[in-house]
Amino acid sequence: MVIDKTLVISEWAERADSIAWDECHKIYILMDSKQTELMREYEYPVIHTKEMPFDFTETILGWYEDSCSLRFVDAIETDADGNSVWHTLIGQFEEDEEDEE
Repeated sequence: MVIDKTLVISEWAERADSIAWDECHKIYILMDSKQTELMREYEYPVIHTKEMPFDFTETILGWYEDSCSLRFVDAIETDADGNSVWHTLIGQFEEDEEDEE
């Protein structure tokens, strides 16, 4: 379980424009409308926007639990030059590495 990452996810999620999931392992917290629109262009099957009545943090944690072993959570924002900036919140296999310690 991602208990130790809940606060980090929550801090990003409360400022997010939307969240997206590929229904397998890719979970994204999209920080602005440009990133939301890009996910729509990529035809992501699940996109929840801030206008929808979802708790982003709880939804992300649920998606994480339902994802395959390749799962990860990234936040993506657009910088002043229009470039996408990626922030890894939970890396792929990060939970497995913690279990081994």
